Formats: sequence, structure tokens, C-alpha cells
Amino acid sequence: GIDVVVYTAAIHPDNEEYAEAVRQKLPMLTRAELLGQLMTNYDMPIAISGTHGKTTTTSMLSHILLAGELDPTISVGGILKAIGGNIRVGHSETFLTEACEYTNSFLSFFPKIGIILNMDADHLDFFKDIDDIRHSFREFARLLPADGMLIINADTPKYDYVTEGLGCKIVTYALENQSVADYTAANITYDEFDHPSFDCICRGELMVPGLHNVSNALAAIALADELQLPENAIHEGFATFRGTDRRFQYKGTYHGAKVIDDYAHHPTEIRATMEAAENCAHRTLWCVFQPHTYTRTRAFLKDFASALSLADKVILADIYAAREKDPGDISSADLARELEKLGKEVHYLRSFDEIEKFILKNCKKNDLLITMGAGDIVKVGEKLLGQ
Repeated sequence: GIDVVVYTAAIHPDNEEYAEAVRQKLPMLTRAELLGQLMTNYDMPIAISGTHGKTTTTSMLSHILLAGELDPTISVGGILKAIGGNIRVGHSETFLTEACEYTNSFLSFFPKIGIILNMDADHLDFFKDIDDIRHSFREFARLLPADGMLIINADTPKYDYVTEGLGCKIVTYALENQSVADYTAANITYDEFDHPSFDCICRGELMVPGLHNVSNALAAIALADELQLPENAIHEGFATFRGTDRRFQYKGTYHGAKVIDDYAHHPTEIRATMEAAENCAHRTLWCVFQPHTYTRTRAFLKDFASALSLADKVILADIYAAREKDPGDISSADLARELEKLGKEVHYLRSFDEIEKFILKNCKKNDLLITMGAGDIVKVGEKLLGQ
């Protein structure tokens, strides 16, 4: 009785259900292809791409579009409390979704507006190198129609490779390369919890003062402004935005130590999270990190060590395999050795039970504990907190 089988990029042909669908000659398509087909039913499909920040930016925009009463359909890659999950079905012509580059999934989309937040080396089990990744984003940009629009981060190296020859409208934003960008930020300040505030400058004029979360927020503001949403919708959207689950998410306090959970699983993301944590009041900064996939751990071993070294003390869990099989030539022990070379205190504990017992014994009042990774490491903090 099955009409069609939809599978994600994590499913391989040796999967039993995949193989049975092939044997039965059932119609099959990827999740990205299905999402792309859904997008064709909307006049204003918006796709948020980038190696990092997709979920946060999509969540910010969700709040702004809801505040602007656009009644959007939303697909976001995390749990967003404002919509009670990760999907919202609206009744307008606006469709907002994340667009993931892994396996070139986003090339199955049909966006009218695209955002490129950044282009970094990642998913090297699929892409050959950073040039291959840039080429993929270039192809994504070329999906946009002549009456469409691309919003791109001008701080991204070689971003002009993506924009060259595009027929659609191009809008830029930047924190560093401000002389060439349409939307920039000024007067950036941070509070005690590392919440930033800034003034948004649109083509030289002060546009929206005192908003939060800088680079991703600039992308969201640029889109909202280009859609001619009222300023009060942007303000209200940010005022109600409290982040997405697993994005520097405060989980609670255990014996006087704050527990934060974060989805960071790439060195660039880890470094950003560690730098944010440094601005939070703490005695000792602990990072409990679970590497995500063997190929990523191998490709960025020294970069992971460098980023994690920003923590005072590091606890490593086993690598979360996700879609991969253990090749037997890389483990968290290799990462521990790299951290030791940098003079860091590091503990490689293979089970969550060992990690929890170690934390109970060593994490003290006023410490800051971050559980980090795209796997199931969040369970450690939640168990400590009795959640």
C-alpha cells in the first residue's frame, strides 16, 4: 500500500528498507527532492543555506515573518518553540526552509530567494575540497530566477565566485568587509551573557538599532527589509526570539554549575561557541565534546584540538558514527593526544556513565559545563539535571 518512499541523505542502498523498496520497484525520492517539489507550490519560497548558522537564521526569520503576519510555512532544522516543533504549515505564499549542501541536497530546491551565510570546508566525505564546496553553492545560487534575489555574506572568502554572472538581484551583508556590503553592523556591545546588541546600517543609513546576534541577524534583517516588512515586525521578531534547541541552550544548574548544550560539530562552530562562553561568568569552563563522524574527525583533527583548547578542561566521548562505519584508524584518543600536545587537560571517557561520574566528582560551583556535538551527548547534561 505504499505509494512512494522518501529517504534522507543518511540512508544508504544497503539499508534493508531501501533495498526492499528497490526490489518492489516503488517510486523513490530523497527528502530534498520532496521538499523541492513542495516549494513549487509557493510563490515566495525562501531557502537559507550555509555551512553554519542555517537553523539559527531560519529561526530568527521565522519569528520575524510571524511578527509581520505573513503566515509562512516553515521547515527548520531544530525545535523552535514559537511553532511547537520544526514544521509549521501556513496559509500564505511564503515558504521558509533550510537548504543543506550535503550531497548537494539543496540543488533539488526551487527557491526564489536564497541566503548564503558562509562557505566552509565540511562534509569532506562527499565534497573533494573547499573549491568543490564553493562550486556547489554557486550552482545553488544559479537556481534563483531573474526576478529572485540572493543575499550573501561578503565576509565569506571568494563570495564573488558565487555571485559572478547571476541574473537575479544580489544583496550583501558583512561585519568585516563593510565597504562593499549593503547591510552592516555598528556599535556592537555584549552583555554579561554574551548577548550582543548592535545598530544595523542599511546602505549607509541607520536602520534598526539595538538588535541581537550580529552576523546571522544581519542576514535576517536584510531579507526582512528587502521584503519591505515593517520595522516593528523585525523588532518584535528579535524580541521574542530565544534561540533554537541545542544552540547554546541553557539547560539548568547542577550543584551551582551552569549546564549549556550546543550542537557545534565543526571547528569553526566550536570556536564560536567557546568564544561566546568566555564572556559568560564562570570559574572553570568545561567542554564535554562528542566528535561527529569519523571522516570529519580525521579531516579536521588539529583544527578540532585548536578550537577545543579554548576550554579550560575537555572531556571527550567516543565518536558518534551517524551515517558512517568505524574505519578503525581514527578515534577520540587521537584527538586527546592532539589536545595534550597543546598542553590542555583532557579526559577521554568512553561511556556516558563514566563521563557523568567524572563530572559529578570534578565539576564545581560556578563552573560552566558545555555538552557539545551533533550526536546524543545532550543526554549527559540532561541526566545530571534529572531531565
